[in-house]
Amino acid sequence: MQARSALFDLYGDHLRHRGGTAPVAALVELLGPLDIAAPAVRTAVSRMVRQGWLIPVATVAGRGYGLTDRATRRLDEAAVRIYRSQAAEAWDGQWSVALVSHSPQRSTRERVQRALEYLGYRQLQPDSWVSPRSAAEMESVVAAEGLTVVEFHAVPRRDDRELVERLYRPRELAASYQQWLDEARALVGPAGPEPPDESAFAVRSRLVHEWRKFLFRDPGLPRALLPADWPGEEAAAYFDAESTRLLPGAASYVECCLNRRVS
Repeated sequence: MQARSALFDLYGDHLRHRGGTAPVAALVELLGPLDIAAPAVRTAVSRMVRQGWLIPVATVAGRGYGLTDRATRRLDEAAVRIYRSQAAEAWDGQWSVALVSHSPQRSTRERVQRALEYLGYRQLQPDSWVSPRSAAEMESVVAAEGLTVVEFHAVPRRDDRELVERLYRPRELAASYQQWLDEARALVGPAGPEPPDESAFAVRSRLVHEWRKFLFRDPGLPRALLPADWPGEEAAAYFDAESTRLLPGAASYVECCLNRRVS
């Protein structure tokens, strides 16, 4: 697990609801159970500041870091997708088609690609992107790169499943869900029914970390476009049950680490 990803998980899963700030010493301590060393934490924090995700803040325990507005919006949106806290709207059969102005800079195109894929879009042709659903952030992530986008909705003349097969590779995605489920059970099982708080935090953090990767691969494809025996449903049910069960112990460990820094 990389320090930067672990920090995103920590802020999104715990610190976001505790004011969104923490002293750097607490960040180092909290990532310790994940086998992430202090230098890696500090390097990742500096990188996140440069990228506009964190800002330096003063805390009663010394120098710390808080979430920017941009980071707060991204984490809130991610939480909705991770925990599916909002019921998915019925799909109307229309695809969002986004035409992005071309950039001659490869680095810009790559950043746009990562951002749009996170939002569920896939590239149909150069600078042309499609998704089964619109994304509220699409215009802002494109504008952040100095580009423009035109969006409209369309219904394919051919079977929607052909488009899903081409862009999202559901069979590979199904295999990834099954692999995640097998590995999650192997991770959670040894912790036992009542793990110590530190263990609950470490196990749950790894569980959330691996599950969060599906945000880049599965945009929440409409059920009508998926096979009847879709393993994503079983994987989601297991994640919901175990992340909920481990949350009290994990939250207690986070609170303990934060309190040690102010006592």
